Amino acid sequence: MLRAAVRGSRLCPALLRAPFSAAAASPIPAPNPRPDIAYNKIFINNEWHDAVSKKTFPTINPATGEVICQVAEGDKADVDKAVKAAKAAFQLGSPWRRMDASHRGKLLNRLADLIERDRAYLAALETLDNGKPYAISYLVDLDMVVKCLRYFAGWSDKFHGKTIPLDGDFFCYTRHEPVGVCGQIIPWNFPLLMQAWKLGPALATGNVVVMKVAEQTPLSALYVASLIKEAGFPPGVVNIIPGYGPTAGAAISSHMDIDKVAFTGSTEVGHLIQKAAAESNLKRVTLELGGKSPNIIMSDADMDWAVDQAHFALFFNQGQCCCAGSRTYVQEDIYNEFVERSVEKAKARVVGNPFDFKTEQGPQVDEEQFKKILGYISTGQREGAKLLCGGSRAADRGYFIQPTVFGDVQDSMTIAREEIFGPVMQILKFRTIEEVIERANNSKYGLAAAVFTRDLDKANFVSQSLRAGTVWINCYDVFGAQAPFGGYKASGNGRELGEYGLEAYVEVKNVTIKIPQKNS
Repeated sequence: MLRAAVRGSRLCPALLRAPFSAAAASPIPAPNPRPDIAYNKIFINNEWHDAVSKKTFPTINPATGEVICQVAEGDKADVDKAVKAAKAAFQLGSPWRRMDASHRGKLLNRLADLIERDRAYLAALETLDNGKPYAISYLVDLDMVVKCLRYFAGWSDKFHGKTIPLDGDFFCYTRHEPVGVCGQIIPWNFPLLMQAWKLGPALATGNVVVMKVAEQTPLSALYVASLIKEAGFPPGVVNIIPGYGPTAGAAISSHMDIDKVAFTGSTEVGHLIQKAAAESNLKRVTLELGGKSPNIIMSDADMDWAVDQAHFALFFNQGQCCCAGSRTYVQEDIYNEFVERSVEKAKARVVGNPFDFKTEQGPQVDEEQFKKILGYISTGQREGAKLLCGGSRAADRGYFIQPTVFGDVQDSMTIAREEIFGPVMQILKFRTIEEVIERANNSKYGLAAAVFTRDLDKANFVSQSLRAGTVWINCYDVFGAQAPFGGYKASGNGRELGEYGLEAYVEVKNVTIKIPQKNS
């Protein structure tokens, strides 16, 4: 997802253009490519546990395909233990329920302090387990994690109810009360950041959490669990379970004592979670799902900037972004030049060791994704798209794929309709603004979109016409904890971040009191 954080709210353009030569000169600590693995068990009630089943699973270094370590494999029995601990922490009169809202904010800020303290270690751990370049882990992901937690820390004592001037001799007010036990299921593409997006609003509003972390990338989230304990959160407030979706994830979605579930991941799994929630206790559900986001380049756009940003929109994070600009629509009179420049840029992209500061693109997260992406590339060629560069694996070992660009792509092709989630750029041609809006909206997804133009009227018309939760104008992947994010249609429901991100984590209670006499 993410652009951000190095200077102001956005990644410095020099870092985007210069294979991180600028990053190498900036104050980033030298990485340790073999960080010690301190935590690989299940975190329940501020304690570390083996899985009830005693099972473990391997977590893999995607740059080499080698096993990093074994991790406890949580399932339904472990979810039940975690929910029991969370319910105890949420009982009336518990330390967490009696804690001042301002102190909840203090604990979140303390957690942010500890993450800052261990930033280099966490960045190395994230790179080892996920494969993203260390410079990105350090400069972008960790920076945004800290900002997210601090942002929601500030909301802890500011998201509150109202008094209401009800007719008659009554005093009426509302309370914002925590929903209760929140199940949270996070993905592997931004493990630390998605953990912060989920924990921040849940804890700021006084909830307790049972979180399942992705089996591909459990290590950084488990280390943060140790910091949660160090920060002073009471036992049972946050419980973290590594495990698989069909077991641990399904147990959370269908659990009768979980009051809300939040999920980031595929639309396919989102359907299963919503169904399980409905068939169990009608728990609240918020979903941030897949996308096939249109990125519209008008003929009057700044060509240099549009090419840079379209490249960034697709290839950032190895293309593993739910909001990636994966349908690049280019107006016909600049199409050929735009394609030529985009191919040059893709060919120049540095793929390699994610701990090397020169690297712009690391490996895909695992073998399954690697094979899936190569399968989409084959499908694109078979259906008639023109392969302009890339298209193959990029190393003898590990899950590296060459930056790939397709031209002459048609809307009906599989690569233009389905989420590839990899470094594969599809460039489509359009003639008129009305045409491209219709084509952009002709998708089951509606997560994000962008338009590049110098014409303010065109920008406003397009942004208002696109059915997407986020629209960027003359930029892409600009994120901040202050601004909401979420999708239309099959891209999910609900919003994360910003004040809107708090709403799913509170119940609004109306209280009305009979009084002897009301006075204005």
